[in-house]
Amino acid sequence: MPASGVLVVDKPQGVTSHDVVAAARGAVHTRKVGHAGTLDPMATGVLVVGFGDATRLLNIIVDHDKTYEATIRLGQATDTDDADGTPVDPAAVAASLRIDAGAADPTFRDDWMRIVGGRESGGDTPADGIGAGDADVSTALRARIERVIGERLTGRIEQVPNAFSAIKIDGRRAYDLAREGKDVTLAARPVTIGEFAVLGMRLGRTEADAAGGPLLDSASAADAVLIPVIDLDVRVTCSAGTYIRALARDLGAMLGVGGHLTRLRRTRVGRFAVDAPNVVTARAESKTFVNRDGETVTRNRAVIDRGETLAAAILPMDAAVRTAMPVVEIDAAAAVDLRFGRRIAADVHGPTAAIVPAHDGTPADVVAIVERARRGEAKPVAVFAAH
Repeated sequence: MPASGVLVVDKPQGVTSHDVVAAARGAVHTRKVGHAGTLDPMATGVLVVGFGDATRLLNIIVDHDKTYEATIRLGQATDTDDADGTPVDPAAVAASLRIDAGAADPTFRDDWMRIVGGRESGGDTPADGIGAGDADVSTALRARIERVIGERLTGRIEQVPNAFSAIKIDGRRAYDLAREGKDVTLAARPVTIGEFAVLGMRLGRTEADAAGGPLLDSASAADAVLIPVIDLDVRVTCSAGTYIRALARDLGAMLGVGGHLTRLRRTRVGRFAVDAPNVVTARAESKTFVNRDGETVTRNRAVIDRGETLAAAILPMDAAVRTAMPVVEIDAAAAVDLRFGRRIAADVHGPTAAIVPAHDGTPADVVAIVERARRGEAKPVAVFAAH
């Protein structure tokens, strides 16, 4: 087992990113472990975990662009903008964001409700499974949704993070303040949406008082109050700091119907992808214990299996930095200079790994992360001990 390296973990649903870090600590037998970008408990997919010296790469990896696959539910808003929240009035959400509800397509909500109402009153297609047999209606609604996405939610945009986010306010996480019932106001921040593609669309109904539930028909939910919803399967490629659930919220607000996220999977962080052969699949496992107050508590924990398979999946420092950033190859003399804090002759643009390549049976030596000092010269900003 190397002393330093990177694990690309496929995080399961139902555990936190910190849970995965805790599992990694046990698996690689070291306390110095961190991750490059939080995934909510509801989310799955790529969590880049670094240990040993590789933890110093994480601040660079976290700034890489990312790709997500998600499901957005239109027709229902929640206080957390995802399926873990409580349904709330969509108009109130839009007002809090200073979005003129429905302004992007003023007739979308009425037209959608007219379709629903017409079918319930005896149209050709039964009310259950709205749109299932009408490709023209689905295509028309989808085109209008895609137009709003293209015009309002693609490219460089200003995004207001949800109050239930990990952003710190005066040293405290916003979600902790929100859970205490405190008023949390976060400023809009610029993000870049490179791709926001609709991959599929389903029209149906779900329970009005529960978020994230399945699409239902009236026969299977006779005692429930059902509301019409549209589920969109999407793929989003975006800059660091983008909240996909905020995109779901804003799309719903712009259409005047409300929206939240019901599924989220991160498939890529920079060049670290979920379908790479070295990905480690973590699993969630229920654990029951007695806390300090004597209460019996059951919660999920993340589990990463140890052994030869795990060891083979670790990216050693050389491979990790080559995946994470540009590389400049140096000689032994330049390595000495960098380790003494001296500049070297190298023309770099942005954070770059300085490496003495493997030679004559000697493994590669990751010496430092350097940045441009001036033209033709680079300075060390992080130096690694020789091993």
